[in-house]
Amino acid sequence: MINISFFHNKQKLDSNNEAPIWMTLTFNGYRIRKSIKASKVRIQNWNSTKSRVKKGTVNSKGITAELLNAKLEELEENIKKINKVALRDEIKFTEEYIISKLENPHSIDARTIGFFQAFDEFLKSCKSHKAKNTIKNYTTIRNFLEDYESSTKSKIELDLIDLDFFEKLRDYSFSNLKVADNYFVKIISVLKTFMNWCINKRYTNSTEFRKFKTSEREREVIYLTKDELFTLYNYQFDSKKLEHVKDTFCFSCFTGLRFSDVISLNENSIIDGYIVKNIQKTKEISAKIPLNKYALEIISKYKNTIHSPLPVISQQKYNEYVKQCCEEVGINSLITLIEYRGSNRIEKTIPKYNLITSHVARKTFVTNSLILGMKELVVRNITGHKKEASFKKYVKIADDHKKTEMENTWNKL
Repeated sequence: MINISFFHNKQKLDSNNEAPIWMTLTFNGYRIRKSIKASKVRIQNWNSTKSRVKKGTVNSKGITAELLNAKLEELEENIKKINKVALRDEIKFTEEYIISKLENPHSIDARTIGFFQAFDEFLKSCKSHKAKNTIKNYTTIRNFLEDYESSTKSKIELDLIDLDFFEKLRDYSFSNLKVADNYFVKIISVLKTFMNWCINKRYTNSTEFRKFKTSEREREVIYLTKDELFTLYNYQFDSKKLEHVKDTFCFSCFTGLRFSDVISLNENSIIDGYIVKNIQKTKEISAKIPLNKYALEIISKYKNTIHSPLPVISQQKYNEYVKQCCEEVGINSLITLIEYRGSNRIEKTIPKYNLITSHVARKTFVTNSLILGMKELVVRNITGHKKEASFKKYVKIADDHKKTEMENTWNKL
């Protein structure tokens, strides 16, 4: 237990006839005496009985008794907090520990834990309420930060996640690894989520990370047009594996389901023309998604087979095969993508089939549903899009499509 008291050190009188207030800290038979900054007062202004500056005092620096006494009371409160934390966490007092906590009060209740030790605990805590893919993404960012620490020889500490750290991480990301701007946005987003969790766990009190600013650049939405979708849907592949992948991909295009939700379907998930299930990513309970006739045709195709309700494979193989499917049916228009990596602008032109992945199916459903006239609120209800901002890009595509159609019809009369 630390005890604190104050005294007026008259031996340190200066030319203004003022002397500083000192504190005495005693613990486990040890004693620390230390002056309190900017606390000088005259001898007649110190109440030795109450260990406080007398009311009405203003020292030569213009500091009032109220401010000086508030500083003494803050020190007493901080000592109480240090005692409480030390008792709880079984901390052995040293002079260095006590002084460091008094100089950095925000760290008093911060439990000592390494950055990556805390991150591993964070990942473990997420397993009960976060989707598998979310945890996978968090783990990828954790490993990225570990590589940063290893490559730069800059140890990452919870209390030092500040603007200096942000700038070093940004330079490493853009200059060394050439990562895209939007991926850096994701890194910072995950880091902020983790740091807020650390604050709640009292592993740190540092909030400098909340000043980190990043901006996501708008990316072109890759989707299959209605004509491309039905060209793929109606094509019969000689290869069974490509036929299976085509059907699963088209099913996602007709329902808006994520890959993680499609592979978790079972025969009990489909009731009276609806999919009734829990959504993996959002943890939404019993989402009810209506099936259109094309989705029902695909389900019917695999009924009473070993693949019922749908054939599934690993996402990696799925993404590989769906590209082959799209190439074979001639979805090969050239797409020019613009990407930014820090200040560098990178432009590349790629055949469309090379850009098709499991994520494109969901975008295909949303975009074509809006173009075909489905109400925005209904589409969002089916897909479960929570953020309006992320959905607006699809609305813009649909609006642009309608404008083009108008120009190609009435405006040509």
